[in-house]
This record gives sequence, C-alpha cells and structure tokens, in this order.
Amino acid sequence: MDSILVRGNGPLSGQVPIAGAKNACLTLMPATLLSEEPLTLTNAPRLSDIKTMTELLQSLGAEISTLQDGKVIAMSSHSMDNHIADYEIVRKMRASNLVLGPMLARLGKAVVSLPGGCAIGARPMDLHIEGMEALGAVVELRDGYLHANAPIGGLKGGVYNMRFASVGATENFVMAASLAKGTSILKNAAREPEIVDLVSCLKKMGAQIEGEGTSEITIQGVDRLGSATHEVVTDRIELGTYMLAPVIAGGEVECLGGRLSLVKAFSEKLDAAGVDVSETERGLLVRRRGDRVKAVDVVTQPFPGFPTDLQAQMMAALTTAAGVSVLEEKIFENRFMHAPELMRMGAQIDVHGGTATVTGVETLKGAPVMATDLRASVSLILAALAAEGETLVKRVYHLDRGYERVEDKLSQIGAHIERVQE
Repeated sequence: MDSILVRGNGPLSGQVPIAGAKNACLTLMPATLLSEEPLTLTNAPRLSDIKTMTELLQSLGAEISTLQDGKVIAMSSHSMDNHIADYEIVRKMRASNLVLGPMLARLGKAVVSLPGGCAIGARPMDLHIEGMEALGAVVELRDGYLHANAPIGGLKGGVYNMRFASVGATENFVMAASLAKGTSILKNAAREPEIVDLVSCLKKMGAQIEGEGTSEITIQGVDRLGSATHEVVTDRIELGTYMLAPVIAGGEVECLGGRLSLVKAFSEKLDAAGVDVSETERGLLVRRRGDRVKAVDVVTQPFPGFPTDLQAQMMAALTTAAGVSVLEEKIFENRFMHAPELMRMGAQIDVHGGTATVTGVETLKGAPVMATDLRASVSLILAALAAEGETLVKRVYHLDRGYERVEDKLSQIGAHIERVQE
C-alpha cells in the first residue's frame, strides 16, 4: 500500500498548476446520460474518482474515451442499455448518486444503490428522493437500492423547497428537471461554483435554466438536449489546499488558474490570519506576512461561506498559529478525524462535538500518521511540510481520489516529498 513520506524543509517557492474541479467534473460526467449526442469535457482532473465515475457510466451503456493524457473526456450515451447503478461501483464514491436524476429523466426509471465515499457523516439521500418526488417520480428504498419511476409520459415540472441547501440534491434536481415537461423551481438551492458550472454546460446542451448561483433556480424543461464541449471550472478546494502550503511552510507560491471569486471567504480568513493573497495574470500569489500566522476562528458553511472541504487543511495551518483558534464544523458531523493524527505530530487540539479548539504550538514534530479521509490526507501532508523530521502518511488511497500527482506538484515548489511502498 502506498504512503507519502515528507521531510520538513522550510520555505516553498514557485508555481503550482491547479487542476479542474473534481466535484464539478463528477457532476458534469453524468450529464451525458441526458442526451443521445456527444458531450466532451476539457480541463478534466486525473483522479481515481473520475475513473470510478467512468466505470459507472460505462456500466450504464455510455461510451467514454480519454484524450490528452486524461485531461479531455469524450462521452456519448446514444445507446443506454442499463438503468441499474450497481452497489459494487456506487459504494466507492458518494457522487455516484448523481446518475439518479439523469437516468430518471431520460429513461423514466432508475435503480441506484445507496452510495459510499469518505466516512465523514451520514449524508442521507432524503433530499434527492424528495426532489425526484417533486417532479412526479415514485421512489422506494428496497434492499439497499433506490427504485425510482417517472409517471407515464415522463417527469413533470414541480416546485421543491429544500430543507437544506444540498449540493448533490441541487445537481440531481436540475439535471432531472431539464428534461421534465413544464417549469420547475428549486428553492433554497445550493450556490456552489460547481453548480454554476453544471448549468453552464447544460445550457450549451440546450437546457433552459435561470438563477444558477442564487438560492432559487428555475428550469423550463425541453424535449431533448444536444451535444456540447465544456471546460471544467478550476478546483477551488485544490486551490485552497495549495494556497495553504506557503502559509504553513513559509515562502511564496503562485497558484496557476486560481481566482479570488472561487475562494473569497477562505481568502478573507487567510487575510485575518496574516496572509497576503493577490491576483496575478495567471492566478493567485500567496505568502504569509510574518514568521507565524495569527489564530482565527472558522465556521464551515455552504457556499459562499467557508468550505467544509478546507476545514482539515485550515486546522493544519492553525496548529502552529500564535494564539487559540476555534473551528466549528456545521456541514458534516464526523469531520475531525484528522485531529488525533495532528496531535501525534504535537498539535494541541481539543474536540467537543462539532467544535475543535486549537492552541498553536511553536513547531510540529514528524511522526507516522494515518489518513482517514480525502481532505484529512492532504491536511497531514501540509502539516508535515513544516514539521521537524520525517512524517509518514499512511493509507493515501483517499488522497488519490481528489488530488492529482500531489507529490509532483509539491516537489515543484521545493517540498521534500515522495511516494513510498510499504
């Protein structure tokens, strides 16, 4: 099994290219099921989750090929011959549930296993189910599978007011409603850039949608969708992760492809902590203003608030901050599993329920640590950049689900990091 070995070695310098967004690409790929015509994605990230989604879509009858070393994904679903998303594939990744809406809209039926992914909380499917029911579908849970059927004549336009601004449920509803008959309105919709990117792609395919990026999205259903070529938006979570590298280790790093609009709340917290973030012609330039950052309090919120997917990385940065920081996790109930591993490196962290109190220490010490989920994996690597001695991060298969070639990118800016076999 692969591990990552990091030797803390001081300031970093250089440029890091930021990939296309994993969460956007995993949403865009199922959109191919909505059309008989080709959909091509450019700026795709090269990740194991993308391979898993490819496997799932192919099992449903989609034809998929990758070009330009995996950065271009060419898809066609002209001959869908299966409506069952099998557990053996779906269990690997939460985003697999995003085939529900497209299959139901195109075929009028879908059988989808309950999904897997990182063990960071329950993340139930009830909002997805309610969204499909608002469009006239009948959904039943039997033997670990969702069995969904559209009414005779297909899905109908409907109004759904979500109890919580779920990203995945928003995406499933918008895709399904794009082929429903009549007008659909989604209230309390999630506003993430990945949703705006999905809608941009669907519009290129011929969908009629308004309000993306706001809390109310209106979809006028069309009879069919066509072909499109779409560039995947920059990954704001990978962007924020690499922005933290010079915050933790010192130095100055330019994140190529970054935009402040993608990480506004995150950048505001960095500024409060004593970090300069400035836009350049090619991306974002990041450097801390002093030898140590200052303690700040963080509360995770749906976009445009501070992203839950950057909470673990921010905690790693705050372990050596001057003062006491308080982090509140408002999205997932089990997302502090990285805290005990950071404590193995000398961090002082006290976790009570959804709140973690971090008292900054002068320095961390290298240690063997265990990755528990995707974002926890990279938080440990970030912490290791500034730790004294060697840190061995085990179980990094999580890492490869969301970060392409992380050791190569960090090596390019001066980190001593390598992948090793145990």
